Amino acid sequence: MVNKEFKGWLLLSHFGFKLTIMNGIALWITGLPGSGKSTVADEIKKAHPEFVVLRMDDLRKVVTPEPTYSEPERDIVYRSLVYLAKILTELGHSVIIDATGNLRRWRYLARQLIPGYGEIYLKCPIDLCMERERRRFETHGAPKDIYKKGVAGWPVPGMAAPYEEPINPEIEIEVDKIEVEEAVKHIDRLIKSQKSKL
Repeated sequence: MVNKEFKGWLLLSHFGFKLTIMNGIALWITGLPGSGKSTVADEIKKAHPEFVVLRMDDLRKVVTPEPTYSEPERDIVYRSLVYLAKILTELGHSVIIDATGNLRRWRYLARQLIPGYGEIYLKCPIDLCMERERRRFETHGAPKDIYKKGVAGWPVPGMAAPYEEPINPEIEIEVDKIEVEEAVKHIDRLIKSQKSKL
């Protein structure tokens, strides 16, 4: 099904008018596994239905259906994620990237390639992340028992694999101190700010 905006673009193009599509913005929600990234992404989506949510766990099932979580494999998957976000924003869609992005270089790549990029860091003590991950019923496609696997030697960010905290994120939310509703209010202001810069 072709949406109304695209039909309008086709009609105007037929008569010789040239339209410039305004870029969308991309917000990367980063943080340790269990910090609440998907919960916050879902709340933003409720408030802003026009956003496309890109979840690393969903992408990984297609790109690496039998993941090893090695650094070279992560590099391929994260670069694919960034490229997908870049293309979507260039087509006028606003994007939420729901992904740990444990190394800064991947988030830095997104900042380089996407003009309307913003970074949201969900700062959460690892013991709280472990407790939240243990209690949650909805995993949003993420592997279950992540931290149990980390204890067993799996390359889980914050344990056997590094998690490099953002240096200057647009927003830093201390998950153990701020409720989701309040976090979304901060993000709403960021959305308005990022859109005004395009």
